[in-house]
This record gives sequence, structure tokens and C-alpha cells, in this order.
Amino acid sequence: MTPVALAATGAALLAAHAVVNARLLRQPTASLTMTCVSVLLPLRNEASRVTPCLRALLGQQGVDLEIVVLDDASTDSTAELVQSLAGDDPRVRLLTGRTLPTGWLGKPHACQQLADAAAPTSDVLVFVDADVVLAPHAVAATVALLEQTGLDLLSPYPRQEAPGWTALVQPLLQWSWLTFLPLRIAESSSRPSLSAANGQLLAVRRTTYDRVGGHTAVRDAVVEDVELLRALKRVGGRGGICDGTALATTRMYDGWNELVAGYTKSLWTLPVPTLAVLAFFYLLPPLAAMRGSRVGSLGYAAGVAGRAVSARRTGSPALPAALAHPLSVTAICALAGRSWLARRRGTLTWKGRAL
Repeated sequence: MTPVALAATGAALLAAHAVVNARLLRQPTASLTMTCVSVLLPLRNEASRVTPCLRALLGQQGVDLEIVVLDDASTDSTAELVQSLAGDDPRVRLLTGRTLPTGWLGKPHACQQLADAAAPTSDVLVFVDADVVLAPHAVAATVALLEQTGLDLLSPYPRQEAPGWTALVQPLLQWSWLTFLPLRIAESSSRPSLSAANGQLLAVRRTTYDRVGGHTAVRDAVVEDVELLRALKRVGGRGGICDGTALATTRMYDGWNELVAGYTKSLWTLPVPTLAVLAFFYLLPPLAAMRGSRVGSLGYAAGVAGRAVSARRTGSPALPAALAHPLSVTAICALAGRSWLARRRGTLTWKGRAL
């Protein structure tokens, strides 16, 4: 078998796997839960985003919850906005973050402080990012599914809003795990490589979280959500992702420059072999197709089909992004190279802090 034929076959098999995963993907539904929940919201200079996020949290239904908010040394009006929105609602507590200790990154440190402050009666901790807007039933449905499945960690993947050129890259987040990760096997597997999570909306049983040491176990992790799941697996915990399309929406980046900055901080964590696999399966066939290869054309079509399946299942526009899938893969490889170079030079930063 020629390299082009091998790549085309691989792209077709992966597209078929995405179809299977799309059917198996767990979908939380509106539910009531009697579980006591602490919703934990870390904030750093989020004045432009916190209002819709907090309003949605205050509108949660079907669950007994508290909302603990941490202002992590913001230099804008984040804290004032939280106080104004919360008013005298007894469910909301606003904390002032402590100085960042040596050896910690900002996000894990903020999350650990929030977990430490959560009410002792809370059985489940739900971490939410400021760029996420939840549906009214989101927390209750997430916690109910956590209980039904017996998992220790559950991460509903929000619908990703991707304006402009960000649509070229941002939908690759959902596409990657639908395409490559055997979802149901990953939930119970202890293998670190079979781990996917999203800290934008993440629920974890408090007993398991405490057993692993909380975010202290991932204090220096840039991708702290995935590393937290891996830490839980090391102590026998189970967890994974589910469909959060109907539960939450998020717009991580408003434009291409923001996306480049965000991906630069974290893509250095992608192993080189992973990028090589992406290039082989999704760049070699279309390059061959441009030279008249029918097999290459079939491989390109398989890549487009897999991308379209992912988009349809996760609420993203299928076209024209699916047709531009080779450009998406090229972009992610280029961004990874930029991230590796920035790390080597020691210039990685996020929210004004060195990484």
C-alpha cells in the first residue's frame, strides 16, 4: 500500500470512528438533583465577560448550590461587577485571591483556593470559566449524569462560538476527541493518553478530588483540566467528557489574534508524533489530490466527512470549515511550532503572568 493510500484509509477509518463516537456521546438532559453543589468561578480581569456568566449561574434551576467566586488580582472592575450582580444573594461569596506561590500557575492556584473555600456539605464541585454561559438546567443536568454514570469527573463540552477566522481552528477541539478518543473505553481506562476534559465546565466528586490532592496535584500544569483527570485516574477514579452543546456556550476568542495568543500558551504540550499523525492523514491525501490522485481525493473527502460529522454533532457550522480541513490542520501545526519556539525562548505568558 502506498503512503497516500495508507493515509486515505486512515482518514476514512477515523471518520467512521467519529460517527460511532457521535452516537455514543453521552447527553445530559434536564433533571433535578438533591446533591449539594459548589459552583466555583475563578476570575482574573474578566470585566468584559463575567456579567452573562454570573447571571446564568444565578439562574440555575433544579439544584441546591452555592456560588463561590474568586477575584485573582484583577486590575479591572471584575470584583465590583460581581458584587453588583450578586447583590445580597446569600448563595454568592466573593473571595480575594492570595499571592501566587512559587511553583504554581494562576489557574490551578485559583481553583484550589475555591475548592478549599467550598462548603463542607457540598458533595460535588463544579468549575466554570468566565467565558461560559450556562443554560438554566446545566448544573443540575451535569450533576445528575455524574451520579447516574458513577463517574468521578464529568466534563460537558460547551458549544464553541468561533467568529471569523477562528472557525478555522477552534472546532478542532471537539473534532479531535470525537475522531481519536474511544469515548466509552476512555471513561474507565487508567491510561493517561485516554484522557479528555475541559475546564470550562467540569464537575468532580469532592471525595475523589480531595483524595488526589485537588489542584495541588496539577499546580504547574498549563492544561490543568486534562492533567486533573489523569491524576484522578492514578488513584482509581474514572471520568470523561459528554455533550454540553445544549448546556453551555462559550466564545473563547473574539478574533484571530486572541486565538493565536491563547493557543501559543498551551500547544507546546502537544507531542510531535501527534502532529505528524495529523499531517500524514489530513495533509498528504489532499496534496496528492492536487496532483491528480483519485486515492488522495478520497482521503481528502474522508477528512471533510469526519470534520462535518463533528460539526453536526457539536453545534458548529459544517461548511465551509469542513472543506478547509487541511488548512485547519496546517494552522494547528504552525501554531504548535510558534508555541514550542516561545517556550524555548521563555516568552510564554497568559493574563500578564509568565508561564
